[in-house]
Amino acid sequence: MDIILNSLQYTIPSIVVMLTAYLLIKQFIDKESRQQKQALLLNNQKLTTPIKLQAYERMVLLLERISPENLLVRVHAPGIIAKDFKIMLLKNIRSEFDHNLSQQIYIGYETWEVIKLAKENMVKLVNVAGSNINPSAKASDLSKLILEMYIKVDAPPLKVALDKLKKEFSDNFN
Repeated sequence: MDIILNSLQYTIPSIVVMLTAYLLIKQFIDKESRQQKQALLLNNQKLTTPIKLQAYERMVLLLERISPENLLVRVHAPGIIAKDFKIMLLKNIRSEFDHNLSQQIYIGYETWEVIKLAKENMVKLVNVAGSNINPSAKASDLSKLILEMYIKVDAPPLKVALDKLKKEFSDNFN
């Protein structure tokens, strides 16, 4: 019995010291790990913030460039017929969108979906206007029809997308 008590007398303090050392070391390692993760996150933010800002700028530019008032003036070519002008408009919209496709990884999913919908609605508007006019009519007649149809829309998808983009930007950077 003396041997057991003697063994416990040395073993119990050793176990307590070992557990205390384990807990202190574990706490230290966890703290260091959190600090490293935080430093990495901060460094990543320094790198990605300018890229995200540029993505928001490019999405605003996309929406502005495919808006009828800007698109029709920029793509207009004197002496062209409506059929060819429609093709040029659609090609330009798709080109603008494709050029900015990679930016979707820097903006929210819902915002990207609204932007895609705005682009698709603009394509639809051009197609509907193009089908409602004589293909050999002047490009200016098609432009006029597109603007008239766009003005009649209660909540233009391009404006909705731009508002959504601005709100997301404000939520993330203000």
